[in-house]
Amino acid sequence: MRSPSAFTGDYPEIREAVAQLCADFPGDYWRALDQERAYPTEFVQALTEAGYLSVLIPEQYGGAGLPLGAACAILEEIQRAGCNGGACHAQMYTMGTLLRHGSEQQKQRYLPAIASGELRLQAFGVTEPGSGTDTTRIRTRAERDGDHYVINGSKVWISRTEHSDLMVLLVRTAPRDAGAKPSDGMSVLLVDLREAVGQGLTIKPIRTMMNHATTELFFDDLRVPAENLVGEEGRGFRYILDGMNAERILIAAECIGDARYFVDRASSYAGDREVFGRPIGENQGVQFPIARAHVQTEAAAAIVQEAARRFDAGDDCGAQANMSKLLASEAAWAAGDTCIQTYGGFGFAEEYDIERKFRETRLYQVAPISTNLILSYVATHELGLPRSY
Repeated sequence: MRSPSAFTGDYPEIREAVAQLCADFPGDYWRALDQERAYPTEFVQALTEAGYLSVLIPEQYGGAGLPLGAACAILEEIQRAGCNGGACHAQMYTMGTLLRHGSEQQKQRYLPAIASGELRLQAFGVTEPGSGTDTTRIRTRAERDGDHYVINGSKVWISRTEHSDLMVLLVRTAPRDAGAKPSDGMSVLLVDLREAVGQGLTIKPIRTMMNHATTELFFDDLRVPAENLVGEEGRGFRYILDGMNAERILIAAECIGDARYFVDRASSYAGDREVFGRPIGENQGVQFPIARAHVQTEAAAAIVQEAARRFDAGDDCGAQANMSKLLASEAAWAAGDTCIQTYGGFGFAEEYDIERKFRETRLYQVAPISTNLILSYVATHELGLPRSY
């Protein structure tokens, strides 16, 4: 049973086509990958060939030039089908830094190849072991040496690095205390991973509770051409902030897809499973939690839709992007918990896929920004309260 949605009318043709594509990648495909911690190459290739990962790239560079709302619809349907868009969602939005702040020469060189899938730009190197979400305290340093920057330092929780050709990397080109603000002195470099690995870059995979292909990176005198600097030196922090609203809205849409997956599965199971001679869904103790999960999901979906609308209109959407990510991630987790409770012991069995999706959706209350930091943002920017950090 597929739960109704107030918003499935948005981009219905895209939604239907994505659902049809995802039908070729059923649960046993994902379970096999999960057991081996393997990357879904075939799935990502299918999405690439269908043009879904390049929808946000303007037509002049080979993409579809569609609004963020269309990308939200794609990712939501991927998750609702039981697939995992986290394997490739960064291919949609990471290029935004290059698109908005790169030179025309850089855009002409890279964006058409990214749009066609010839190049993968899925790695976004920001977080470091000693700084966490306090980005102004990153210590990875890039020093100018003639026509190159020489990079030393480390990054952590950088996903899909082993499956990307390019990486957007945030580095310090000036000390934290050298500028007027702590956020000054950071720059963005576009790193060609095909040339960097083994030539100053070491990638160490991190095994986690879900199959997310995340890594730790070590830079030891890695040389990157100075022409790979995106925008102006010292303004990198502003550049990456530009892309964070899109990232949060898109991941919120994924969480809505997860939540609807769980509600769909719980509703279907509750209607079919019989105990004591009748479907368990007849019991209010079973049906009420599922109904509440549905209500919570639809409320969160409304905020996601509003955030995407504001983003596409060019309006300020920082609060909406953050709130949508918080509400959607919590709705997905609550729906997943309800689904497992509905299935009982079978909810923990791998063959039903519930436990896999449950593990996957838990990530989004932590990444790409934690719930507590979202609450701090709302308290400070929306309510006028003093900063807590």
